[in-house]
Order: sequence, then structure tokens, then C-alpha cells
Amino acid sequence: MSNPSPTPERAIYGFVLYLASIIGFGLYLIWAYVPESWLTYAGLTYWPQKYWALAGPTYFTMALLFAYIFYIGYNFTITQPLDSMNTITDEHARPINGDCQPAGAIPQIGDLSISEVNQRLYS
Repeated sequence: MSNPSPTPERAIYGFVLYLASIIGFGLYLIWAYVPESWLTYAGLTYWPQKYWALAGPTYFTMALLFAYIFYIGYNFTITQPLDSMNTITDEHARPINGDCQPAGAIPQIGDLSISEVNQRLYS
């Protein structure tokens, strides 16, 4: 298990990634907004077409949106139907036995039965 506390290595990696993202964004802005003739005059001749300055982020955004919608749809397909017993309990359920606790004690961690949930919510 890794330690989440800051270490010098993590600080260096974070700073390098920060600088790389700033430089990458600066290069993107130069490529997207500076005219092609200026870039050629400066000796920068191997650049992708300007079309990709808008198409790339648009495709990426749409791919993220599709992945988000696909993830929600996939969760709907693997969810058990409402009349399935798996929506009520399964083999990993830990029922709470409140009989052996003293009065006023904090209850044990466990799963409530569906009838107890309904009683507490809709009594």
C-alpha cells in the first residue's frame, strides 16, 4: 500500500507534469492561432492541419460524453430486475443481531432487512 503523504519524488513528478502541460498548451495555442505563413517563416514546417485544432478537442469531448453515456447504459443492463431476490439480499449480507447488545449501545455494522428499511423510512 502506498503512502499518500507528499514525498520529494512526487513533488518533482508533479512539477514536471505541470511544466509539460503548460508547454503543451502553449504549443497548442501557437499552432492553433498563429498563421501558417508565420510558422513557415520561423522554420516550423511540420505541423498538423489547422482543422485538427478544433476537430481533435471536439472528437475527444464527444468520446468522453459517449463513454459517460455508455457507462450509464451498461450499468442499467447489468442491474438486476426489481423482482429479483438479488436486489433484496445476497450471500454477502451481514444481518444485524440487536438482541445481544446492551441498551443505548452503538449498533453493529451490518445490512438492514428490506422490511426494517421500509419501517424506518415509511412508518
